Amino acid sequence: MRVNSVWAELVGQEPVVAELRKVVASPSGSTHAWLFTGPPGSGRSNAALAFAAALQCESGGCGTCESCRMVTAGSHPDVQVVRTDGLSIGVDRARDAVRRAALHPSVGRLQILVVEDADRLTEQAANALLKSLEEPAPQTVWMLCAPAVEDVIVTIRSRCRSVVLRTPPASAIADLLVRRDGIEPETAAAMAAASQGHIGRARGLARDPAARAWRTQILTIGQRIAHLGDALAVAGQVESEAAARASAVCDVADARELDDLKASWGVQDRGRRPTGYAGALSSLTKDQERRRKRRMRDSIDGVLLDLLSLCRDVVAAQIAVGAPFVNADLSDEVIRLAHLWTTEETLRVIDAIVECRAALDANAAPLLALERLMSAFLVPHDPNRPEGER
Repeated sequence: MRVNSVWAELVGQEPVVAELRKVVASPSGSTHAWLFTGPPGSGRSNAALAFAAALQCESGGCGTCESCRMVTAGSHPDVQVVRTDGLSIGVDRARDAVRRAALHPSVGRLQILVVEDADRLTEQAANALLKSLEEPAPQTVWMLCAPAVEDVIVTIRSRCRSVVLRTPPASAIADLLVRRDGIEPETAAAMAAASQGHIGRARGLARDPAARAWRTQILTIGQRIAHLGDALAVAGQVESEAAARASAVCDVADARELDDLKASWGVQDRGRRPTGYAGALSSLTKDQERRRKRRMRDSIDGVLLDLLSLCRDVVAAQIAVGAPFVNADLSDEVIRLAHLWTTEETLRVIDAIVECRAALDANAAPLLALERLMSAFLVPHDPNRPEGER
């Protein structure tokens, strides 16, 4: 695989790349609808965009021609990406995509639509896509991305050709970080392992010392929780950090979108508002609130996944001596907890983390869910317990 090829960053996905290259080599038999599935961070949307670039490229995905560069930059007129910063993709976005799918390609070979997070399509949005998938335009290709096939309604997935991505190995992610981003090999290896196969998270940790420091804070919270007050304080810290991270992204986007809305309606800071502006402003505000909520939830979920990986390592230290740790850079903390907790206590903490994730998915108040979780770290410990039974 050439370094500058559009496939170069699909690490650990050799079978998928081979399959897609065969399709590009003989496009006459290409399917009009594809469903890319795989665990978070496996590169679903990257695979779809690489495939889109290869289909548009005269050389099958050289990575250097104008067509490949435009797809990579997100500026190709015949490759549209449908994504959302909110909790769902609504029917209006879906209908816009369907209208786009009916157009003839303007400069490329095909009209390609990539739907990221197709599992977030509302029922109405999914139904809006269905007819276009059943009766596609001759030169239109749909590419849907979701964590699992089961996350997409059966009427849609039955009309798509499935492409399943796997979790890339840590060694492949580390090699990518060194080769593409110039990360020091030791840091790249540690963060690749800590990311548990999530390429984007590995890159973020490797490049951002503040992100690494926050991860260390999270994975050592057991040292800071000695009584209920500590648990409540840690829960508040996690919620506040998630809110701050969401604001760092959303505040700038919110202000830009509000300015764009005012400009499009000719609204000044003072004076009367045109008829219909209030409704448009209300719709924008709701979308922005959904985006902020999703950003905050995603940040909290990252914390919960880190805590799950810590507990996984603790169980490994307790019952599978010699097994490699996900968080090898924090092995001292893992060993400390393995001696402090029994295996049953560790499993109870894991259950509490899983319950917290379920509660947040069910729209529970984040602070209350986190407070309940952090109190689980106050597992009862018997100081008279023999060392070998801890």
